[in-house]
Amino acid sequence: MKKIRIGQKEIIHFIGIGGIGMSGLAQVMKTMGFNIQGSDQSKNKTVLNCMKVGIKVFTNHSKKNLKNSTIVVKSSAIKDNNIEIKQAKKNKIPIYSRAEILANVVSLKKNIIVTGSHGKTTTTSLIGKILSDQKLDPTIINGGVINSLNNNAKLGKGEWAILEADESDGSFLKLPINYSIVTNIDNEHLDYYKKFENLEKAFIEFINKTPPIGKSLICIDSKNIRRIKNKIKNKNILTYGFYKKANYRIANARYRSTYSLFDLNYKNLKNKRQTIKNINLKLIGEHNVLNASAAVAVCINLGVKIDIIKKSLKNFSGVQRRMTKIFTKNKNDFFDDYAHHPTEISSVLKGVKKSYNNRKIITVFEPHRYSRINSLKTAFSRSFREAHLVLICPIYAAGEKKSINFNLIKFANLISKNSRTQVVVLRNQEELSNYFKKNLIEDEIIIGMGAGSISQWMSQLKYKL
Repeated sequence: MKKIRIGQKEIIHFIGIGGIGMSGLAQVMKTMGFNIQGSDQSKNKTVLNCMKVGIKVFTNHSKKNLKNSTIVVKSSAIKDNNIEIKQAKKNKIPIYSRAEILANVVSLKKNIIVTGSHGKTTTTSLIGKILSDQKLDPTIINGGVINSLNNNAKLGKGEWAILEADESDGSFLKLPINYSIVTNIDNEHLDYYKKFENLEKAFIEFINKTPPIGKSLICIDSKNIRRIKNKIKNKNILTYGFYKKANYRIANARYRSTYSLFDLNYKNLKNKRQTIKNINLKLIGEHNVLNASAAVAVCINLGVKIDIIKKSLKNFSGVQRRMTKIFTKNKNDFFDDYAHHPTEISSVLKGVKKSYNNRKIITVFEPHRYSRINSLKTAFSRSFREAHLVLICPIYAAGEKKSINFNLIKFANLISKNSRTQVVVLRNQEELSNYFKKNLIEDEIIIGMGAGSISQWMSQLKYKL
């Protein structure tokens, strides 16, 4: 880790401060007494949270924003042709990535680093809840807003920090580790890694960084984790999952409309088999039971009392945009979810089907990034099998140029064919609200999915129906 000297008199400018990871780091540093400011193109919820703690935020990108800055921190989403990056280089202001600054800020903490293709935000939140209830007052920097905090970050006075680590650009390899969790490895972020083998190598390197005095907990249910397991040199590995040979094995899982129940079997510190029975998790779906078992496993290794672990999971109030119920209309329940990858979509829909029995499931899907859709088109087309109806919105480009290889109608037809479900193509937000005005019956589950504008569209439906 490159040591960066940051004095209290520095003026640290965050470019892209509205990003979920950037805003969390900025708020923690502000609370620590650093002089923080930032810029972003719009005033979203995370920007408002930054402003609430006294951070000055410019809602544009301009040369003038760097007038007094002495250090620049840039989001991974910010390109080299950004006007503020160019100005920083011209003025010879040091530029650092978020991961580099984060690594230095938490270097004096004992760190639990959570990474993986899916589930890391929820897992981070669950660990944060348990350690907080144990009165350890941890620092938390997360990739989603934790409902109990109404924020995605908190500076704690305790010795532990729980950090969600971003694998999308390899920056998770820069963080100091005491304990680590890898939730799964999936076909994602190949725009950066180029080949899946490179992604696997990065995860192997990450796991091998966990020191002998710590533990690396890996989900053995992930076929890609099973495939790389023998390539890992580290001996301090613990596995978790439904897999019968897992060190922390999930059993007797049961699913209800607002919670899940499961048992967890493991060897205790005296090397004797022990079972925690009837863990009540206030989340639905097999994928969340996996996330919870990772959180339980790491907390057991930290010496947290089992009764506190069980109470924390039962009282967990969730993470925003993870099957968040936003309103009910005529006995129809509307939810908002961040799922924007085939595995995430499939996991959410399977969880809903198990928890809500035979209720009709309508998915409102906003495709995210041309590169992701084109590279995973077949997988996407097969991920809606549990949905009775799919409403497809226009693609959210996330800054990418329009792809001539993508056709929304053809994509919809492919989903209809491979998921064997009805698909309706929508052209805009107005058509979404009009569809539900005309076709909404009752006792239906409606889930908005995507990482772009869909959250806002779903929330506004409440006032249009």
